[in-house]
Amino acid sequence: MKKITTSIYDILGISSASVCLVHCLIFPMLTILPLGLNHNPYIDLAFALIGLFAIVKIIKKTNSIISGILIISITLIWISILTEIFLEIHLDLMFIGGVGMVIGHFLNYKSHKK
Repeated sequence: MKKITTSIYDILGISSASVCLVHCLIFPMLTILPLGLNHNPYIDLAFALIGLFAIVKIIKKTNSIISGILIISITLIWISILTEIFLEIHLDLMFIGGVGMVIGHFLNYKSHKK
């Protein structure tokens, strides 16, 4: 039963990190078009909260390498989001953290398949 619940959190983390990464890569291109769209860092914050929930559930049951990847990735994402909200400075740490989240969740998901 534990493998199934952990897999659900991995799938939640992979999908949330992937959607967030696509959002962060595509949205700047959409702001070039005169559609009146503005970037809202609170959308990124919602993705980060979902990712944090999945990570908290996962790191208790996984090895230290995968836990390290996930913790470093979510830290980079949170630094980027909070810097954008409070200082209005956009950092590219979000992209590195998003890729790290996808990789960390994928490695954790694969480790449960064995």
